[in-house]
Amino acid sequence: MQIQFTLNGQPKQLDCAPNESLMAALRRSGVWSVKHGCETGECGACSVLLDGKIAPTCILLAAQAEGRSIVTVESLATGPNDVHPIQQAFIDTGSIQCGYCTPAMILATKALIEKEKNPTEAQAREALSAALCRCTGYKRPVEAVLRAAAMMRGEAVPPVNGGGIPFESVFGHGSGSLPDLPESLSLERVRPPLA
Repeated sequence: MQIQFTLNGQPKQLDCAPNESLMAALRRSGVWSVKHGCETGECGACSVLLDGKIAPTCILLAAQAEGRSIVTVESLATGPNDVHPIQQAFIDTGSIQCGYCTPAMILATKALIEKEKNPTEAQAREALSAALCRCTGYKRPVEAVLRAAAMMRGEAVPPVNGGGIPFESVFGHGSGSLPDLPESLSLERVRPPLA
């Protein structure tokens, strides 16, 4: 069967089996931010924004996307070296650990901030409950939600002490070169030279 929907603001047409999950169809189309997790809708790792609301794609049939709007994390950055303020807030606060739940958390944050420009901590926790995280304990992701909201309101946000690794030190300044590593992380120190 063939379905048509909007994916990240662009019309999309997909051939899919009648019993194919939306998660499988999106991943087959190269949407890798949709993670394969529980297949029961409980972990939220496969979540997207479906018509503006967070939804786990593992329990939806691809056919249920017909005529709908789907937003994934891939739509947030405007260029190869750009990050959305929500993504930057997650980086700044050190909220990204294994990264498996991060796309869903970022989308849940986006949906919350679009609805509530100045969310409370309780609202942030509720929004993030859509994605099960085994690494962070939710403290830093909640901080990221509140920081992202402030950034998107145009407020100056203070530097985060003990937060994440600066984006540039991981990805460079667009020069294509690798960042300089501290002595403690040099390959010579971590791995003995081959004999």
